[in-house]
Amino acid sequence: MNILVCDDDREIVDAIEIYLRNEKYKVFSAYNGSDALNVVERQDIHLVIMDIMMPVMDGIRATVKLRENRNIPIIMLSAKSEDADKVLGLNMGADDYVTKPFNPLELIARVKSQLRRYTSLGSHVPEAGVCRSGGLVVDDERKEVNVDGEAVKLTPVEYKILKFLCENAGRVYSIEQIYERAWNEPAFNSANTVAVHIRRIREKIELNPKEPRYLKVVWGIGYKIEKY
Repeated sequence: MNILVCDDDREIVDAIEIYLRNEKYKVFSAYNGSDALNVVERQDIHLVIMDIMMPVMDGIRATVKLRENRNIPIIMLSAKSEDADKVLGLNMGADDYVTKPFNPLELIARVKSQLRRYTSLGSHVPEAGVCRSGGLVVDDERKEVNVDGEAVKLTPVEYKILKFLCENAGRVYSIEQIYERAWNEPAFNSANTVAVHIRRIREKIELNPKEPRYLKVVWGIGYKIEKY
């Protein structure tokens, strides 16, 4: 397994690398978010350990970029312990969060846990045209949606919204971004239109639309499909 460690503190990168190599992982290094993105483009990376506060491009922005076309596990590091930093990182697509200073053995345990989940779900060999999140399956080859094995009928616009969010599960998108992707036009006064479609999608895919499992709101930011 190939792991990318990204932190602007080279001593931290070197220390993590030693522990990972002891576990027989192949390790790649980067010292800012931009460098991390370049490594992921060139190498077959299976997991990223990403610091939040870095020059050039911080870990949050790098995570958002990675989530545009990658579903690999991301563990975030930060010297900050406030809940707001943790919530922001997780909402932007991170899978786990470790606060500095950390116990290296705990970090390795979290790495192994994420890689087990990643490989057991087959995330490293995605089925062409199919995205999954728990019991939610969007099959773009057949233009079908299933929830826990039951077919769900969506309108073309509802399907576009759900497909877009499901393909980027775990990442939060604003109302404007959702509108522009689904309607292919600039978003003007789009809040109510998107909200109506989100409500209709929830009514069709959620067991309890008032307590959604899949399609969730992130207050003040937008919507996301929960990643399972």
